[in-house]
Amino acid sequence: MAVLATAILASGCTVYQSIGKSVGSFLHPVSGHDFVHIDNDQWNQNNALIYFYRTHSQWAAEEIEAPSVYIDDTHYFNIRNDSFTWLEVSPGERHVAMRRPLLGLEGLNSFSLSLIADATLGIEPGRIYYLRYNELSAPDQPHPDLDPEHALTQGDLQLVTRQYAMQADELVSTRFLNSDLLAPNHAAVSIAEVNEDFDYEKKMALLEEERELEMERLKEEGKYESASWFWPFGGGPTVPLESDQKIRELEKEYAALEAERQRREEVESSGGWWIF
Repeated sequence: MAVLATAILASGCTVYQSIGKSVGSFLHPVSGHDFVHIDNDQWNQNNALIYFYRTHSQWAAEEIEAPSVYIDDTHYFNIRNDSFTWLEVSPGERHVAMRRPLLGLEGLNSFSLSLIADATLGIEPGRIYYLRYNELSAPDQPHPDLDPEHALTQGDLQLVTRQYAMQADELVSTRFLNSDLLAPNHAAVSIAEVNEDFDYEKKMALLEEERELEMERLKEEGKYESASWFWPFGGGPTVPLESDQKIRELEKEYAALEAERQRREEVESSGGWWIF
């Protein structure tokens, strides 16, 4: 199975898989500590925190393979019966997806074997969000901040309020989803920088498409000079491209972001003291 996944990856396709990470509670019950919120000084308040939890059920306890959780198309963990974990995320539009694996494989490109959830959640800085997964029972009422038709107000994965999550037999009854050899995961960490890089690449791709469309429009308007036969590197638009200006602004913003990251790393490596 792993050899097959490797071969498909080499072909350039997007493979969704959690081979070696998808073991369910029937084979590997969760054994982490009882639920507790992480301290506020453990996460950057300019970002946001998402708690994921799955309440106990006999069905989930007998599960052979646990479903995978993805943020912005990156796999982070497989959520087993009676467990919780968290991720610190960057503000913005975060795409949340859950897929059920079959021997670790979950899908190829736009095809999914079993797509449990596929939603976009608008994340605001400093806020804490609670995502509840339960395949047998739904919350009593949808989250008041979401449109009633939002994907996270229906189905097995739903956004719930803190008050709902803190009820008995909900989040407070779960145990921490440890990462170990039988079920490794990449949760309980900050993925804010990964989110920021994802947002930059997504915006840049959109601007490159916008630039191509702008070039075509200028050609139709006669504001484009073709290259000479003797100098193929000449030619181009006769007026400045608006998309080029947007691309330069985006690159400038990202350069400032990288500089700030470097500054933080230097402060942390020096023990918190900034040497001028």
